[in-house]
Amino acid sequence: MIKLEQLKRHLKPGQAYRRADLARWSTSVDRHLKQLVEQGTLRKLSGGLYVYPKETAFGPAPASDKDVVSAFLKDDTFLLASPNAYNSLGVGTTQLYDKTIVYNHKRHGEFQLGNRKFAFRMKPRFPKSLTHEFLLVDLVNNVDQLAEAKDEVLKRVEQRAASSDRRRLRRAVREYGNERTKKFFDRALRASELHAA
Repeated sequence: MIKLEQLKRHLKPGQAYRRADLARWSTSVDRHLKQLVEQGTLRKLSGGLYVYPKETAFGPAPASDKDVVSAFLKDDTFLLASPNAYNSLGVGTTQLYDKTIVYNHKRHGEFQLGNRKFAFRMKPRFPKSLTHEFLLVDLVNNVDQLAEAKDEVLKRVEQRAASSDRRRLRRAVREYGNERTKKFFDRALRASELHAA
């Protein structure tokens, strides 16, 4: 029991932990994990991944997606995105999705962590944070996976591209666009430049 209390002192509310993180503070980590889960101190999210819920006035609050993904990947180099962010671009996307995309360098596939669904996508490059330009490029990269009418959305993206910062958009297309996306923006930006001339 004393060892369990010592382990508990290392835990911070709202944090996610891997079994390996806790092994450095416990000689019988599996037994201690089982006891902590039974007590309700820790909640199991998936194999080897646990969270110490933070108590709020409304009950236990889950760890942030950022903390959970960071513990899952054992890495801080990733970008959380969601198709819902496309709705802020004003290109006619209105659907709401219950999935968070995780651009990273390590894992690929769909994972259920706790009661949240994450789609891990391995990418060679992604920005540190979501920018308007990256979202436009990302939307065109993933347009086939959206529920909206593809042609309507792409027509509006062309209009948005024409009023965007061309230099920043071209850089985002070069760094993050797939081949089809590069061709799409090359055509769209060339057409808007001819139109402006």
